[in-house]
Amino acid sequence: MPTLLLINPRFPESFWSFTWLMDRVMTEHSAMTAPLGLATLAALCPPDWDIVIHDEEVSPLPDDIGADIVGVCGMGVQRPRQRELLKRFRAQGCYTVAGGSYASLCPEDYEGEADSVVAGEAEYIWPQFCKDYTAGRPEALYHEKGTVDLADSPVPRFDLLDIDKYHSMPLQFSRGCPFRCEFCDIIVMFGRKPRTKAPEQVIRELDALRKLGARWPFFVDDNFIGHRPKARELLTAVQAYQEEHGYPFRLGTEASLDLAKDLPLLAQMRDAGFAWLFTGIETPDENALKEAKKFQNLRMDSLDAIKVIYEHGLDIYAGFIVGFDQDDQGAIERQRDFIVASGIQVAILNILSAIPKTPLYERLEAEGRLIDSAHGHIDTGLGTNLIPKNMEYDDLVEGFRQIWIELQSDKLIADRVKNKTRMMNAPAFNESWPVSYQIKLLGRLLVRGILPGGPSRWYHFTRSLPWDALSKLGLALGDWTRALSLRDYVDRNMAEPAAKLGPIRAKPPKPQPEAAAGK
Repeated sequence: MPTLLLINPRFPESFWSFTWLMDRVMTEHSAMTAPLGLATLAALCPPDWDIVIHDEEVSPLPDDIGADIVGVCGMGVQRPRQRELLKRFRAQGCYTVAGGSYASLCPEDYEGEADSVVAGEAEYIWPQFCKDYTAGRPEALYHEKGTVDLADSPVPRFDLLDIDKYHSMPLQFSRGCPFRCEFCDIIVMFGRKPRTKAPEQVIRELDALRKLGARWPFFVDDNFIGHRPKARELLTAVQAYQEEHGYPFRLGTEASLDLAKDLPLLAQMRDAGFAWLFTGIETPDENALKEAKKFQNLRMDSLDAIKVIYEHGLDIYAGFIVGFDQDDQGAIERQRDFIVASGIQVAILNILSAIPKTPLYERLEAEGRLIDSAHGHIDTGLGTNLIPKNMEYDDLVEGFRQIWIELQSDKLIADRVKNKTRMMNAPAFNESWPVSYQIKLLGRLLVRGILPGGPSRWYHFTRSLPWDALSKLGLALGDWTRALSLRDYVDRNMAEPAAKLGPIRAKPPKPQPEAAAGK
């Protein structure tokens, strides 16, 4: 009976780490969300295998792991740590397996680093690996190139996770997205035809989480509303489940901004217990959206769409990008103004990066505009791997740094809180934690976050609170908590300008095949 250790490598710190929030306010938790992929992989193993999931975001690895097989997943930003772990355990004589989203996108990069590479969706190829390993003939590469029916996806082994260490627990309803944003790798890995689980599958997963005591499930779908008829079916089932069990969950997900055009679907999401969503707004500039082929965001004015979602009581976290070919220095300032007007507090701004295998990467490679020494992993560092078109590279990076500093000023945090609470009707957010715990969180926020900011922060905090609508007070306090966590990251990582890049060495364009003779 093999012993399998599945490892989620630690991430480099970013805005998404919410380090200050975890260390100073929600101290009972160690990480924002759990590794769903590893829990799913564990459920695909033979029943007699001994499986341990270790998340470095929660605790460091012990020296003695005692495993026959070590599987290490990883996104692009985890790639350096994933490489370290594979090297370490391979040297110890363990059979090593590399997987995760980056291995799925670029399996060729792992040659010589792992004994086996698992690339693509795991439902069919992982059981085959387990069978081959048991028989003593595992292959070097297991690459899923077909279409996985999500009816074959099992209930993840949530029981192998220490769920009390996580703020939210992930689950998945669908894979794929119908849109074709140029910079996105989702359509490369999962395709443009969304596939979904049946409602009864999702209900089984929710039931497993409820029995384990989870409160904040997060649907990590590429686009929850990518297949709207199926999404409606699921929401009907989730609402019935929530009503049956007294609404144990406050749910979140990822969805495209054109959700605002579908008022019945928005109402269904609220009735089913959804409290927030993450959406890719990217930019308020219509020409930049057209350039990026993000046409779904052109169906309605972005600020109007945000207001509609707020009116249904759902909070919004959003992604924004600077560095499109259309962008000049003024575009960065317009981003700042739009974010403040939108009231979005968790507004994660990135510099455009070209992820390998995406249409953007292929276009910029052909144009000779990829920087040879830089990677294309999306993170929140001060840099990118592409040469901007309408501004100097160093000006783009410095403008990006400045907008983050400005957005996390006490004044602009307060302005966003006021704008959001003014636009939002009745927040779907309805905290179900015990009152004693809520008071404890409030005390930590005040003592560790507001008071140390001095009179200026006291003033902006006080003026931002919805004194005429106290039902929105929790929304405002939550925004201040998240904003101060982002502020802490900015203070520690962006106080100084980035080093000048100097002469840019472009990656040589990819050779194009010669045209056939006579054509």
